[in-house]
Amino acid sequence: MYLKRLINLPRTIGFRVAGWYVFIFTLSSLCFFLITYFFLHSTLVKQNYEEILLELDEISTLYEIGGIRILENFVIENNNSRRSNPLFVRVADKTNKTFYISSPEKWQDFDLVALEKIAPDSGSDWIHLSAVNDEYILAVQSAHLSSGFWIQVGMSCEGAHNALNRFQKFFLVAMIPLFILGLAGGMILSYQTRRPIRNIIKTVQSLDIEKMTEMVPRSLSGDEMDELAGLFNKMLDNIHRLIEGMKNSLDNVAHDLRTPITRFRNIADMALQNEEDIDILKEALVKGIEESDHILKMLDTLMDISEAETGTMNMHRKQVDICDLIGKIADMYAFVAEEKGIDMDINIPGNLYISIDSDRMGQAISNILDNAVKFTAPEGHIHINAGRFNKDVIIRVKDTGTGISPEELPMIWDRLYRGSQGSTEKGLGLGLSLVKGIVEAHNGHVEAVSEPGKGSTFIIRLPEDVRDA
Repeated sequence: MYLKRLINLPRTIGFRVAGWYVFIFTLSSLCFFLITYFFLHSTLVKQNYEEILLELDEISTLYEIGGIRILENFVIENNNSRRSNPLFVRVADKTNKTFYISSPEKWQDFDLVALEKIAPDSGSDWIHLSAVNDEYILAVQSAHLSSGFWIQVGMSCEGAHNALNRFQKFFLVAMIPLFILGLAGGMILSYQTRRPIRNIIKTVQSLDIEKMTEMVPRSLSGDEMDELAGLFNKMLDNIHRLIEGMKNSLDNVAHDLRTPITRFRNIADMALQNEEDIDILKEALVKGIEESDHILKMLDTLMDISEAETGTMNMHRKQVDICDLIGKIADMYAFVAEEKGIDMDINIPGNLYISIDSDRMGQAISNILDNAVKFTAPEGHIHINAGRFNKDVIIRVKDTGTGISPEELPMIWDRLYRGSQGSTEKGLGLGLSLVKGIVEAHNGHVEAVSEPGKGSTFIIRLPEDVRDA
């Protein structure tokens, strides 16, 4: 088991994050060293060149004034004060033959004879002689004297070379703690980066089907991991609401199915007790079919509501004149309204086209109109109008019925809720839930405004550019 985890370690996110951090940290340190090294190298070389030029100017002046003796004394005093990096001084005659060299024993590592082969006025500003071991060079600059002689002053880059070597050794030694620091930083960064993922894993492991209220802690930094935690919390909240809705629906369905199934059983039991009476048996079968239809209708409606709420309802949209659709539905209820003595007023302009599923939307409008007729007393009034407001199509169904109390108004959209009037009127308590589901499946909105004793107004708003949810 341990060997398998060790083999799979390079595939883990933590290892890759730490590895990339160490790689970038080490590469950055190396780049910093190279930049510093070349900057230090150029600075030391430039400093040597500037010092050689200054000494050349001073030595040339001394030689012009006092000759070789004063020059020799100056070089001896100067080199005594700078033992680690002495000056190289050479005086040559007009034919470039060596006339004087300062402390020749100190320059045995260089081929000084080569200077006689290189004319000081050959056009080369600087002359560079490599040491025998090729580790460093002697940089030489020339000046022409008034006597026709040449004077050359140089300096070995051994000091700069040693300084750079010390810097290299320091960096190589420093790379070990730098690498350890980078590795530690990578592990800490990897640990901190994966904290939101660990929080999600911990939350998932602690989830209980009975308790879906656990949430992932958020950093509120606005980055991708914080957004992931927010989306995960939103998903958990949706699942929690879905489970609660399913539990409530199942409780309501179980409660509402108990009555028709009990009646179904009683009808069958009575038929069995009177099995010789054909009329009673036939009546039992008819009532059994009615109860079966009632149960099937309830289940079908519940399925439609679930499909509408989850966005899986099969929709067949097309351009429909909503006014023509409302007119046909109103005609179907006109006879029932007339029998109850209800005045139905329709105010629709015509040619109000919108892309909808005419069957589903017709079902929603029918449910609202059915409730209006059902709960409006004789001599009452129902007013239907439709029109366009901005880019929305608005349908209003207003009645002078019994109205809905403020306490019940928010609950009328719940499944199987029939309110205080449910005992006096037949119904499944699913009509308005289905209306809400169908309208929202069209990306629309439905609301109700009501006052007890003064009737209700149901308002459907459908966007002009209806798209699939």
